[in-house]
Amino acid sequence: MTDAAGRTGGDPGRSGHVVNQVEGYLLWQARVAEAQERARAFTEPLEWLTTAQRERIEEHYVRDCLSRARADLQRVADRCRELRGEYEERYRELRARCLATVIAGLAVLAAGALLAVAVTRS
Repeated sequence: MTDAAGRTGGDPGRSGHVVNQVEGYLLWQARVAEAQERARAFTEPLEWLTTAQRERIEEHYVRDCLSRARADLQRVADRCRELRGEYEERYRELRARCLATVIAGLAVLAAGALLAVAVTRS
């Protein structure tokens, strides 16, 4: 069986995971290309460098940019996990409050119905 995109069956969650991995890979490769371009722009005005020196500086620059980018991404991921935990906790509290409100409302309705039945019988 195929879906609207012509893909054959399978776990839709798994395909979403693969798409996320591919997207992450492509974004990281774009970051690498950007760091390499910036490294070349950094060493370009330094005409007195030898080719080997220029390559070493560019490699160091790229490594530094990528390590900073990785640290930034880690901080963002950590914050996302913190926020997810906070939102899940708030959702649990809200769900518990809603459930308590519904139960209290049902109890009031039941008490009102019992009172109405008691009044009509007397």
